[in-house]
Amino acid sequence: MAAPTIEMYATSWCGYCERARQLLQRKGAGYTEISVEGDSARRAEMIERSGRRTVPQIFIGTQHIGGSDELAELDQRGALDALLAGE
Repeated sequence: MAAPTIEMYATSWCGYCERARQLLQRKGAGYTEISVEGDSARRAEMIERSGRRTVPQIFIGTQHIGGSDELAELDQRGALDALLAGE
């Protein structure tokens, strides 16, 4: 099965965004970063998709993962690798 698309809404200055970037990079997962910095349309899109106003908001395939803490929790439980592999 092909690896799913990963999208992350983020800002350049957010520490939680940086933690999520680092975790995805350690996993070797390619992702598309969508900057919401000064972009009200992208921020509105993020809020509509996730129901949340904070960054990062991470999507793996069609599944909303949440933020950095939820991504790290998936990794700690051993569930992130399967998601990244499209399983």
